[in-house]
Amino acid sequence: MLGYIFNRLSYIIIVLVLLSAIIFSVTHLLPGSAANLILGEYATEEKIRNLEEQLGLDKPFYLQYWNWLKHIPSGDWGQSMIMKKPVTEIITLRLKNSAYLAAIAMILVIFIGIPLGAVAAIRHKTKLDLAIVAGSYVGISVPEFVSGTLLLVLLAGPAVGIFPTGGYQEFSAGVTGWFSHLLLPAMTLTLILLAHVVRQTRSGMISVLKSNYVRSARLKGASEWRVILKHALRNGLLPTITVLAMDVGYLMGSIVIVEEVFAYPGMGRLIIYSVQNRDIPVLQMTVLTVGIVYTVSNFIADLLYAYLDPRIRYR
Repeated sequence: MLGYIFNRLSYIIIVLVLLSAIIFSVTHLLPGSAANLILGEYATEEKIRNLEEQLGLDKPFYLQYWNWLKHIPSGDWGQSMIMKKPVTEIITLRLKNSAYLAAIAMILVIFIGIPLGAVAAIRHKTKLDLAIVAGSYVGISVPEFVSGTLLLVLLAGPAVGIFPTGGYQEFSAGVTGWFSHLLLPAMTLTLILLAHVVRQTRSGMISVLKSNYVRSARLKGASEWRVILKHALRNGLLPTITVLAMDVGYLMGSIVIVEEVFAYPGMGRLIIYSVQNRDIPVLQMTVLTVGIVYTVSNFIADLLYAYLDPRIRYR
């Protein structure tokens, strides 16, 4: 098992180094320089050259990349050109907000999607199976801004006013207020992700329920609940784990529409803000942070794969 973990960690390091090189190259090729952005369009050529020397922008590309890369592990990610704050402070705050939202959404997806998929597989080709599959597809077919706006009208409108219409409240200000600001965007994300989890769980369990070892367990006299929970569900969850791992990365940086609808200060809005304002240090580290989340979530999925199916780690 240790060899399997070391093997996966080595892949993660290689992927992140390649990703950092791509991110730095793309942002380096953008028109204009950081010195122009800091000093403004009316700065003289002499001031621009002096600032480029101070920032190291006059050095060769590979040296600039190395100077940026070697400071990443220490947390010295530079300073935002627009907000005039350390990039570490900005990303840490937004990453925490996105992590809260992602955690609640994932809990809802897991505890709703997996049971629904399992029930649909057990009741395969029945009306209940058809209703679960059809309902999940209705949820995914409705765009995020439509389902989010509908939830705002139904649960946060002036006639009801159960939840706030948007924004964010810190956990330290009160658990009730903090949770109420998270629930509506989390419900919107749950509607989007539910169909993937239900479909993968359903198809995985249908395949497993037809396998020989499930038939053998039933012939040996094992109870139906034991067959479903120990044999069918455990092995049928392998495709679902992959979907959930990809969803974690999606929730951490690709939910811009949901964050805009609910005015939620997460990583997605930060990426858009840094692109619109060409805040290069913030843009580089936000994209790299989302990439790290994707690789770590897939690494955890690999470990769960190896735990649920020992044949994987033996190979």
